Amino acid sequence: MMTYTEALAYLNKLNPMGIRLGLGPVRALLQRLGNPQSAYPSILIAGTNGKGSVAAMAASILNTAGFKTGLYTSPDLIDFRERIRINGEMITPESTVECVEAVKKDVVETVSYFEFVTAMAFLHFQRRKIDIAVLEVGLGGRLDATNVADAVVSVVTNIAREHEEYLGHTLEKIAYEKGGIIKERKVCITAAKQKPVIAVLEGICKKNHASLYRMGRDFHTCVHRDQTFSYRGEIREFNHLNSPFLGRHQISNTALALAVIENLASSGFKVADEAVRKGLETARWEGRLEIVQRSPLVVLDGAHNPAGVATLCRALKNDFIYRHLILVFGVMGDKNYRAMVKRLFPLADAVIITSPPSERALDPRVLQPIAIEFSKNVKTITSPVDALKYALRYAQKDDLVCVAGSLYLVGEVKKVYQGKPDF
Repeated sequence: MMTYTEALAYLNKLNPMGIRLGLGPVRALLQRLGNPQSAYPSILIAGTNGKGSVAAMAASILNTAGFKTGLYTSPDLIDFRERIRINGEMITPESTVECVEAVKKDVVETVSYFEFVTAMAFLHFQRRKIDIAVLEVGLGGRLDATNVADAVVSVVTNIAREHEEYLGHTLEKIAYEKGGIIKERKVCITAAKQKPVIAVLEGICKKNHASLYRMGRDFHTCVHRDQTFSYRGEIREFNHLNSPFLGRHQISNTALALAVIENLASSGFKVADEAVRKGLETARWEGRLEIVQRSPLVVLDGAHNPAGVATLCRALKNDFIYRHLILVFGVMGDKNYRAMVKRLFPLADAVIITSPPSERALDPRVLQPIAIEFSKNVKTITSPVDALKYALRYAQKDDLVCVAGSLYLVGEVKKVYQGKPDF
């Protein structure tokens, strides 16, 4: 039997294949494994931003209601085991090894890292006899490995331009790819507002005899003066709730999770009001406006595309109080980083460019000339840890240090704070 370290090394060897869209190889692999994804109902969550937050909240509510709930997300920030959880608990090293060996034994055709790990998640959930799985789509939707699951509810959080080389160069094409998770005679929930996007999702629903459940039409939120909010759907209402995560945008994500719970009732998953409230209170989702230090304030946010940066900018303006903003920024080379820099850098009093720990990371030297167009105070420090140390030395106690641009960067900085409160 492999050791846990050997299992991770085997998985990492699959990484050079990169992104591959298509369901053929993963379907063939899962068929040899006995189609574990068919052993339980699933919720599929796609979208440009917010899908992880929605998944985490929905899973927490279902777990609190007494359902054994699997949660599959990506990427991990610190530990591979974050990707596969049951009732909030990460897969153990021993189970990781068992699943790697079981899946490896049935690999015939070449599979990607994500396809292999998705198969592991499906198998682990089957072996542990879960009641329901909450699955975060990796990329797109229609051709993503998670889409082999026959979801009882699908979610398309929102649509913006991203991964255009894979998903297309228009909102309509991107919506078509993400809307590919909508299943026949089931329901799709969305907070998307753009008319072209809604038209695409409605077209897919009509073709699949599915229902489209839209925020602003079929379910609504109302924010109160005390910053709580109320949810009103077609069947259920919840008053004076608190979103478990920072940022006003999380109210929309929380409403999507509540709409999932509302629509799951017809599939036998009935959740009491108290379980909804307690489930929201106990929900956790790291790396999204996450505060890891108070003086100076250090906030980590995985804003890894222009839409995510726009949300981060609104939060920095509306949800935090600080004297100066020091930004530590690193981004992947396949992102629209110029648009991200143009929006975010003018807000900062100082910018430190760094390199996330990934082969896809953009060389800071490429970013430097763009950065100085939008900020007068730019410094390049390749090591994320050294960049953070510099930012903390630079900052005063009433300043805000924001680390953003890539989840890989956020994960690297989180390691500094993991068990090291005196850093």
